Amino acid sequence: MKQAYSTIKKSLVEASVLACGASVIALAVNIFHPKSIPFIATDAYETMVPCPVQEGHVTPIAASASELVEKGVFLVDAREESEFHKWHPKGALLLTYDFLDPIPPENIREMAKRIAAKRATKVLVYGDGANPDTGELLGIDISAAGINNVFYIKGGADALKAVWPKQDGRLK
Repeated sequence: MKQAYSTIKKSLVEASVLACGASVIALAVNIFHPKSIPFIATDAYETMVPCPVQEGHVTPIAASASELVEKGVFLVDAREESEFHKWHPKGALLLTYDFLDPIPPENIREMAKRIAAKRATKVLVYGDGANPDTGELLGIDISAAGINNVFYIKGGADALKAVWPKQDGRLK
């Protein structure tokens, strides 16, 4: 019995020494490697995970819904830049939807970083309100890229503008 305990103890000590030695070697290699991994992150981590699903899910929401003025909402405008500059809610991100040109992955990554920085829990996309609605189509693309809780505003920017808060932050 004593011999078995001694053998187990010796094995544990050897394993610990081996693990510590390997850790020291790994740290030394990391320190001197040109592409070393930082011990403390200086930039925010990417939170978007690519999804193999080709089609996303977007939920329609009325422009008058109370969710629009909740905390944790991130607004995305799918219209042309000229329309965006005529009117948009404060804080909305312009991400123009083009039927023939897919959204560059770097634009989706940048949007995901902004969503994370704002700690948003819902993404509300609005477009031109036409049929098909650019807001709905952009929302599908955003959702397919791996971002969750994506909604599109039925009626687009015109419906949103009609009820958007003026001074007091509440819907009409």
